[in-house]
Amino acid sequence: MLNKTRYAIIVPDGMADEPIEAFNNKTVMEYADKPCMNMLASLGKIGTVSNVPDGMVPESDTANMSILSFDPKIYSKGRSPLEALSMGLTMTPDDTAIRCNLVSLSEDEDYNNKTMLDHSGGDITTAEADILIKALNDKLAYDGLEFHTGIDYRHCLMIRNGYDKYNFARPHDIIGKNISEYLPCGQYGDFFYDLMRKSYDILENHPLNIERAANGKLKANSIWLWSPGKKPQMPNFCEKWALDSAVVIAAVDLIKGIGKCAGMTVPKVEGANGTPYTDFESKGNAACKAFDDGAQLVYVHIEAPDESGHKGDANLKVWTVEQIDKHIVAKIYEKLKAIGDPFKIMVLPDHPTPCSIRTHSISPVPYLIYSSEDKDIRASVSFDEISAARSGNYVKEGHTLLNGFIDKK
Repeated sequence: MLNKTRYAIIVPDGMADEPIEAFNNKTVMEYADKPCMNMLASLGKIGTVSNVPDGMVPESDTANMSILSFDPKIYSKGRSPLEALSMGLTMTPDDTAIRCNLVSLSEDEDYNNKTMLDHSGGDITTAEADILIKALNDKLAYDGLEFHTGIDYRHCLMIRNGYDKYNFARPHDIIGKNISEYLPCGQYGDFFYDLMRKSYDILENHPLNIERAANGKLKANSIWLWSPGKKPQMPNFCEKWALDSAVVIAAVDLIKGIGKCAGMTVPKVEGANGTPYTDFESKGNAACKAFDDGAQLVYVHIEAPDESGHKGDANLKVWTVEQIDKHIVAKIYEKLKAIGDPFKIMVLPDHPTPCSIRTHSISPVPYLIYSSEDKDIRASVSFDEISAARSGNYVKEGHTLLNGFIDKK
């Protein structure tokens, strides 16, 4: 490899937020104890970047493609096909993959007037979800339509020769809201509505959900369909950037799918589960092992802050940021120092997930870029939204940010 520099890109999903009154009007990033991120910011460069192009929805597929230098306006085909490919599902160009959340809806009203209690099925586990997905396949699947178990609440509906243009509502956008205005309707929509309504009839009184309710947990009593798409085609990441090798460390199928489509290595990380209580230490260890094994670039995605934002739990979100700093950012920094090659570290969320709105926003996010070649502390800096915006360094097109990070030779 001509370019000997090692690269780490660390993405705490949804970490950016807004000032919170309970934190003396500080953001989560300002309030959290994150000494390593702050140190790297003080030694390096900070700024803000827009990872979601104007007119596009602020979703993780769009934003993470952008961070990896793939213009979402060209390459984004919806998140579900990426998740399907990560799950090992085979897709022809005519097949449509649709994200299938297991969600928690209120029980007393008729289906059309229920409330979205939780987009994640009351934090259902993968093992529990698999039982429910199999029940749906037993009752609803047929030749050309099948349900596939993913991770936790995130699953896939595959329709062979399916329609991929219906504009569904995103379940994490309507937490606490009556679903009547957000249900699929009209041409094609009526078909998807029928699947969702029938899923409630199957799942509401399923023995697993009865047991969950008896244990004080929310029932995962309906599916919610959204983000359809066809099979994507993406360039090879290492070839694009003249890198020897690149590894993706992630728990969720979406990010693993992006990595696989881009020709990156995607190892399984035990204990990584895409929840606020993921095994942060295992993720840090997996990233360090990848570098020990010779990886030139490692991309680490952590879903925990995003899920905390969707829950509206600011204290939990602070805790996840502190775990990321301690078990991932600091560990990777020390590992790269020990290896001895020149290295660079980038840390940035993909999009904000403010606790106040419990969903994604399209606002720019803060980024930091540290180079081991840069030894001068410019000033003590907190890596947060306010300091980054104050720097005046703004990148409008997120897919260009790597141009100033990777030394392509």
